[in-house]
Amino acid sequence: MPELPLDQVRTLLAVVDEGTFDAAAAVLHVTPSAVSQRVKALEQRTGRVLLLRTKPVRATESGEVVVRFARQLARLERDARAELGMRSAGEATRVSVAVNADSLATWFLPALTALPPEPALCFDLRREDEDHTAALLREGAVMAAVTSSADPVPGCSVRGLGRMRYLAAAHPDFAARHLAGRPLAEVLPGAPVVVFDRRDDFQDGFLRRLGHPSAGVDRHYVPTSEGFAQAVAAGLGWGMLPEAQARPLLDTGRLVELAPDRPVDVPLYWQQWKLDSPALTAVAGVVVKAAGRALRRGAV
Repeated sequence: MPELPLDQVRTLLAVVDEGTFDAAAAVLHVTPSAVSQRVKALEQRTGRVLLLRTKPVRATESGEVVVRFARQLARLERDARAELGMRSAGEATRVSVAVNADSLATWFLPALTALPPEPALCFDLRREDEDHTAALLREGAVMAAVTSSADPVPGCSVRGLGRMRYLAAAHPDFAARHLAGRPLAEVLPGAPVVVFDRRDDFQDGFLRRLGHPSAGVDRHYVPTSEGFAQAVAAGLGWGMLPEAQARPLLDTGRLVELAPDRPVDVPLYWQQWKLDSPALTAVAGVVVKAAGRALRRGAV
């Protein structure tokens, strides 16, 4: 079986990370020609096109497999250096994680504060919708992810975290003005709505459960979890809020729940590389523990 030369693998990773052959050459302290030759040699060895020569360069599906291998290799090398006492003074171990905005705004960050001071860790958090975080794992861009997918990405393990509950809510004045006690399925589709971004289908999905194809055309796009909750509480429109954000606002009367009998539960999972990495194991431990406290239990 042909081997994957490590210098070629590392070169491919550098090209993907830097975006161009010239930038990768500068990082690797070699010529652009040498970078090109290494990538071509790796493509010949694998029999696959690994890079799309666009600007910036992008990995193909086969290239993503090699990139993921390269990142895992780098992770193992850093862990080995740390265990051998070869880590530079003050150098922290970097851990990259993809996490959805609502988890990031509620329970995820407090989980990281529960980590012990040693080994020192440095986090590279990538905010992405829970339906899309697995793609970052597949591309090799992150080591772990909070995701809504129970299907493991190749080379990854999966653990259930729990269910994040969402409540349909609005400001009391908004509800009185737009709903006026009429059936939700009749009036909510025409009411202004707050959505996270143009990929956010959550509010539309809630209305589909009520028998209507989508929410209204008057949409306020608010692409932060905290800003989203503030927009709903300010009366700009109705929206689906995580229970952890909605409950204090409901208790103080700043929000009213539109459908108390129709909460929406989103199952969340922790996916991570199958590596014997002390740093990754430590992070997984505190994340799973925090999720057990913050999320609803039950089958996911």
